[in-house]
Amino acid sequence: MTETTLKAPVRSEAHRWAAVIICWLLIVMDGYDLIVYGAVQNSLIETTDWGLTPGSAGTLGSLAFLGMMIGAVVAGRLADTLGRRRTILVCVIVFAVATVLCALAPSPGVFGALRLIAGLGLGGLVPSANALTAELIPPRWRGSMATLMMSGVPIGGAIAALTGLALIPAFGWRSMFWITAVSFILLAVAWKVLPETSTVRTPVTDLGPAGREKAGFSTLLGPHWLTFSILFALTTLFTLFAWYGLGTQLPKIMRDSGADLGPALAFTLALNLGAVLGSVITAWAGDRFGILPTATVAAGVAGVALVSLMSGTTATAAIYIALVLAGIGTHGTQSLIIGAIASHYPENLRGTALGWALGVGRIGAVLAPQVSGILLGMQGVAPSMNFLLFGGSALASALVLGLLTVLSRRQRNRVPEEAAPATAIVP
Repeated sequence: MTETTLKAPVRSEAHRWAAVIICWLLIVMDGYDLIVYGAVQNSLIETTDWGLTPGSAGTLGSLAFLGMMIGAVVAGRLADTLGRRRTILVCVIVFAVATVLCALAPSPGVFGALRLIAGLGLGGLVPSANALTAELIPPRWRGSMATLMMSGVPIGGAIAALTGLALIPAFGWRSMFWITAVSFILLAVAWKVLPETSTVRTPVTDLGPAGREKAGFSTLLGPHWLTFSILFALTTLFTLFAWYGLGTQLPKIMRDSGADLGPALAFTLALNLGAVLGSVITAWAGDRFGILPTATVAAGVAGVALVSLMSGTTATAAIYIALVLAGIGTHGTQSLIIGAIASHYPENLRGTALGWALGVGRIGAVLAPQVSGILLGMQGVAPSMNFLLFGGSALASALVLGLLTVLSRRQRNRVPEEAAPATAIVP
């Protein structure tokens, strides 16, 4: 006999949706805390005595993503064993405390350590919140709901850009980190409304509780799930390289291209507003045309839009349009990938699968600021080369997603629908 995590009991329909909304609001704060570094990076280089260069600033920015890589894998697994609610609450406490303390950091070393710790909570929140939300809604809505839930990330990024325009000139970069104190209010609400995950004792077979496959990485990376698990992780890596690379480095790229602080943050705002729009568009398109085909097209659109910026156009409208399309494509793609994973894997593997894909994907998020920072610091290399870097990554994601689409169709044709372990993501 062993304990296994079952669906969370919910007292009422209102309580169910209150839990979904608070998870979304927490993801908004997750997005703010991620993008806030991009908003303050120029100020850290230009107004502190920390001696930062574009390269070292890129490395500093990547520390949060390194923490996210660890946090996503660990928290995703814990969410399947200890419960979603506990994991979410711990993640919020970790990232909120560490981010607020960034406002008091006296040196780049302390600042970087705090961003690393914050990343542990930030990385753990998204798979845990998505896994809990998937339990609270009907299966037919899981793909689109995961996509809409992830709209919180660019909304948080847009808030970071907007507040940066107002606060940084008036109160300095440290003021941006005090805003995360709002997370403590959300934490109190989450403590009240998030449902507990119930546990009961059930017999275990070789496949796990009640004949199901065991939860854990051994099953996720076993013969039955291995190909899809690797491809989901790979496309997440490419997509997060493009999305978080842009989110972190876009203000610096535009500043080095001749824009002042205001327009540089305005371009970041355009990227994030495009991502918010992308969450809605891709949620609709995913339901109508299939999650994986839609994700493939979205990634391709982002790649083409970013590569087009290599032309060196100085037309402001053209730049804004390209960045909006990039936001729609990159974040829309990642939201669809999360929705596909949430639909593809059974409940007892869902948190682990989300944590695995996002954890491996964070490798891209870790590398993107560092590689971009090196490019920005190289003499004779145009800042626009970064658009080729990020656009190429988006196009690589489109190729992997195309392969996933083909494999998913073959799986559906090979396995009868009633016997298939995963039929919700098929095109």
